Amino acid sequence: MASAATAPPTPNNLKRIVAASLIGTTIEWYDFFLYGSAAALVFNELFFPDSDPLVGTLLSFLTYAVGFAARPLGALVFGHYGDRLGRKKLLVLSLLMMGGATFAIGLVPTHATIGTAAPVLLTVLRLVQGFALGGEWGGAVLLVSEHGDARRRGFWASWPQTGAPAGQLLATGVLSLLTAVLSESAFNSWGWRIPFLLSGVLVIVGLWIRLSVDESPVFKQALAQAESRKTEAKQLPLVAVLRHHWRDVLVAMGARMAENISYYVITAFILVYATTSAGVSKQTALNAVLIASAVHFAVIPAWGALSDRIGRRPVYLLGAAGVGLWMFPFFKLIDTGGFGNLIVAVTVGLVLHGAMYAPQAAFFSEMFATRMRYSGASIGAQFASVAAGAPAPLIATALLSDYDSSTPISLYVIAASVLTLIAVGVAKETRHRDLAEVASPEDDEVAAHRAADARTV
Repeated sequence: MASAATAPPTPNNLKRIVAASLIGTTIEWYDFFLYGSAAALVFNELFFPDSDPLVGTLLSFLTYAVGFAARPLGALVFGHYGDRLGRKKLLVLSLLMMGGATFAIGLVPTHATIGTAAPVLLTVLRLVQGFALGGEWGGAVLLVSEHGDARRRGFWASWPQTGAPAGQLLATGVLSLLTAVLSESAFNSWGWRIPFLLSGVLVIVGLWIRLSVDESPVFKQALAQAESRKTEAKQLPLVAVLRHHWRDVLVAMGARMAENISYYVITAFILVYATTSAGVSKQTALNAVLIASAVHFAVIPAWGALSDRIGRRPVYLLGAAGVGLWMFPFFKLIDTGGFGNLIVAVTVGLVLHGAMYAPQAAFFSEMFATRMRYSGASIGAQFASVAAGAPAPLIATALLSDYDSSTPISLYVIAASVLTLIAVGVAKETRHRDLAEVASPEDDEVAAHRAADARTV
């Protein structure tokens, strides 16, 4: 029988928790993706004006990739304190940091005003964004995973995952609206700042909702048990995770490769490829991503629910294989220049991506013990992002520049899909695990030592 500490929350309470996580992650991803879209559309001209257009885009994407470099550090710091102080407090802090950095980007002078200091300031604020996002993801999915019941954990935990397409939808929608109502000169002069400054309002709404929810009952129970047994973890989270869960960390990193790389090729690099190689306007490319993101948002909970029925691994493997197989048709459709084909290309790609992204929250949460779950899930996810999502638009743009063909880019995504198929293929199925019963290995070691001492006496 479940204890009072781990009793399932009421439906209304669970929905409020899901809403708090979803709204918070939506705002965080809005901030993060807004930078990526702006990097593809205007930052090359505003912050790297002396470069060749494609080289300027490469430099713009380089500052974009810097945000990913800070995500592992954010995962370590937020994971450390999230496993000791709780999920909720760290989620509030991550939202404040992300929102503040994004608002400040909207105030940064361009290269024409302050010269090389402009891209330097932009890079520093991007680092803050990455640091905050590195701590956000793990806490948001754990807060939901540890509140819900095991039977529908895949479904409920997939809702914070919809924050990514929702944030993409919001960021792309705002940019699309501005490019539609403003002239190109007005947008490049001041219009691009509006979406960044809007983040300040969104953060206030997110904080109001996020502060209203309770701490994870699974975490509170684990903390109480550790205090009663005097088994407070003495190792740094990174050391403890790599000691007890190093295989799970490798699985999580491998699982992220196809998911992360394909997403940024489909949603960020497409803005470069469609406009430079296929002759599609910025507005048309943005509208295609906008429509596809709406479909992506809708299918993620469905994929999460399916993972509750047939398992996390089968759904994940389907997505990884599907994304790899879709890459050649993806670029062929874009090359036609037709708006309908562009929508089909991006939408199918994101639907297949959702098959990986939806079960990921529950899958990673179920791999780790409670007192190192925030650290483990965050480290596995965010360390992979440095090798996956961070350089993806940069590598894709460089391949296009060198070969003037989409074929090497397709092969790049296919290689990532193979890595993910191997990682998830060797992993254990986790959907039946009770998070409250996943004991910390450190607790098990203490118990074993005490039993040995008792036998000696």
